[in-house]
Amino acid sequence: MTGQETIFLALALPLLGALGIALAGRFPDIREGVTLATAIGLVITVWSLIPAVMAGGAPAATLLDITPTLSVAFSVEPLGMLFAAFASLLWVVNSVYAVGYMRGNREKHQTRFYACFAIALSAAMGIAFAGNLFTLFLFYEVLTLSTYPLVAHKGDAATVRSARIYIGILIGTSIGLLLPAIIWTAGLAGTLDFTPGGILYGKVAGTALVVLLALYLFGIGKAAVMPVHRWLPAAMVAPTPVSALLHAVAVVKAGVFTVAKVAVYIFGIDFLKEQGMGTWLMVAAATTILLASLVALRQTNLKRLLAYSTISQLSYVVLAVSVLAPLSLLGAAFHLVAHAFAKITLFFAAGSIYTASKKTELGQLDGIGRLMPWTMGAFTIGALSMIGIPPTVGFVSKWFIMGGAMETGQYLVVATLALSTLLNAGYFLPIVYRAFAKAPPVDAKPHGEAPLTIVVALSFTALMVIALFFLNQPVLDLIGPVTGGL
Repeated sequence: MTGQETIFLALALPLLGALGIALAGRFPDIREGVTLATAIGLVITVWSLIPAVMAGGAPAATLLDITPTLSVAFSVEPLGMLFAAFASLLWVVNSVYAVGYMRGNREKHQTRFYACFAIALSAAMGIAFAGNLFTLFLFYEVLTLSTYPLVAHKGDAATVRSARIYIGILIGTSIGLLLPAIIWTAGLAGTLDFTPGGILYGKVAGTALVVLLALYLFGIGKAAVMPVHRWLPAAMVAPTPVSALLHAVAVVKAGVFTVAKVAVYIFGIDFLKEQGMGTWLMVAAATTILLASLVALRQTNLKRLLAYSTISQLSYVVLAVSVLAPLSLLGAAFHLVAHAFAKITLFFAAGSIYTASKKTELGQLDGIGRLMPWTMGAFTIGALSMIGIPPTVGFVSKWFIMGGAMETGQYLVVATLALSTLLNAGYFLPIVYRAFAKAPPVDAKPHGEAPLTIVVALSFTALMVIALFFLNQPVLDLIGPVTGGL
């Protein structure tokens, strides 16, 4: 199979899976079998592209030429390959988890859930493999629209209200800010193709450059940089597998991936550095990291705490990009992976707790580690990675970001990382202490672990959080070309 055929198959497989899921809706076992088969097929398809990319190739395909300079086109470069690889893998794990969660909680509209999930993964592949800004924007919008029914899944008034905040902010930022930035870029550069070194070098400067960069940063609302972050906690009304999709598999990762891709392939790191654009990016990211962490400290609901933790952790990627150094760029790319596996583990654990005990508040978690040791053991591993404690993968990405900041004398970044690490410990370690060191309430109803598929999924992702601390060289080799070969 050629690279072009593989790209089209990666885009089409989830859509075909969504159709199969819809047709099998009355037969749950077949429907979920189609979901798992499609997810596994996507992993095999996407991962088959890795050898060519690591060998220096860039498989490409054009779907539609709209004008001589505007097309729906795809090109697989290392950063997109990384995003597609971990997103496709985590779809398999999340699908296994979802079977146990959706059945265990007797959720309604399961066929719609699985079908929309598949469409969202097709959109994520389109974002990952986009060869230009126009293509990325199209799939970015499809991702927003396909996840709206997932966020609104429960259908009650409060859920629909939160879902409207979700789609309102994401559509508003993309149409009101990101699209004008893309049109402006096309006018300046005459192209929207992602190009190593960027396409805007020497074409914009001064105040205009600051405004254009701001349009991108805040227009990419999925990156959840404050103040365009409120959609993310609002989306916590969704079922836990959807929260995992939002935080680890596709949506927020699409946001920070787009920020990184725009910085590297549209502006160019050297150009941003020459123009002194790193400082205000750094301030925006540092502010988001610290404020979101402070808000997380005040939360009493587990999923809302994890949501604000995500807002903070996403801006690690923006912070790393703002350093404008190869080592920190390596940390930014690696943090996409580190956060994905750690955060999906935490959300899996939250959903496991809810499925087994219907507990959602931190004050209800006394002694739950004794009742659900597998779940809370996995939660502990994910929490340690968020803090950045070895031997977890979160330590590796923070190490690279810190190294790039030290190399370039960016001590605001160093201070931000140090303070945010303390804040992360401040809201995660009390949960672990409460779960294992405190006794369950005397009137607590006895219960065990959640269904086996849930436990298997969260155990796998927790294992990966540790494994990637030791076995991260393939990831570094893949993204090395983006960061100067480090």
